[in-house]
Amino acid sequence: MNYVTFGGVTIGLCLLVHQLVTWWPGYKSLLSDPAGHAARLLPFLAGWAYGCLTTLGVGGAVGWVSGAVLGISNWLGDVALVWGVGGDSGQSAARAAFLPLSGPGLGVVLILTAAFLAAVKKSRYGSELKRGAWCGITLGTSAGVAGFAAVPLATAANWLGDNSYGRL
Repeated sequence: MNYVTFGGVTIGLCLLVHQLVTWWPGYKSLLSDPAGHAARLLPFLAGWAYGCLTTLGVGGAVGWVSGAVLGISNWLGDVALVWGVGGDSGQSAARAAFLPLSGPGLGVVLILTAAFLAAVKKSRYGSELKRGAWCGITLGTSAGVAGFAAVPLATAANWLGDNSYGRL
């Protein structure tokens, strides 16, 4: 499993803040159609959930890409913290324990990878899906609230895999 540093979490939080700021419709507009405006966040959230799942013990090509994205994000964030505001680099911000994916859960992640790649290529929301996945990769194993959201995602993927592969 890869670990995330404070720099990686900073990059993830920057991606999240960017998405929220560009999404924000304004107070009055949000009050007039809250469900419609909230629905505009769904592509980002779907990408975030997928990115989060790819960091939970996934190996192979999917795990390699996820690990590379996390490593680059850690490095970029650490550089920004050290040279931008004078912080320290390499400090781990990962949770001590995580819920790994089971064999069938890994199968679900592979199926989701195929769906994610198709959606990125064909959907008009490709950039939001990619930004969400990048955010999920950086925040999925963090010690904060976003990291704790990985547990229900892994549980759902394992359950879905167990109940689909186990029934076939």
